[in-house]
Amino acid sequence: MFSQYVDHLSIVRTLLAEKRIAYQYLDGSVPTKERERRVNAFQAGSGEIFLISLKAGGSGLNLTAADYVIHLDPWWNPAVEDQASGRAYRIGQQRPVTIYRLVAENSIEEQIVGLHARKRDLADSLLEGGEVSAKLDADALLALLAGTGD
Repeated sequence: MFSQYVDHLSIVRTLLAEKRIAYQYLDGSVPTKERERRVNAFQAGSGEIFLISLKAGGSGLNLTAADYVIHLDPWWNPAVEDQASGRAYRIGQQRPVTIYRLVAENSIEEQIVGLHARKRDLADSLLEGGEVSAKLDADALLALLAGTGD
């Protein structure tokens, strides 16, 4: 379970503790040795859920014990989310992996997901040599925040 907000993960941690659900936790403050210990523990079956801050989960993780990836909130850059999701798609993965992105209707998060689609379309077009060129200028960002973006 990924979130860009450590405070959001803290809320989930509290709920998991109340429900007595075993979990692992990782954010940027976890030292390297402890990070490795927690990843190994999860891989060995210790913890039903692994809570990870999006930035801390960006590199060096192999989470083939995961069969679900949940993004609690969208990040501006969809490639960051894709990279985090990719932690479960590693050599040794034996199961299908299902990815969920939780998005509240009529929210800034919904607008961010729309931005993701436009960024992916632009990237695909550029990689394929297409003629599409665009950038997120100040007007587009304001429209996104106002909830009027395409």
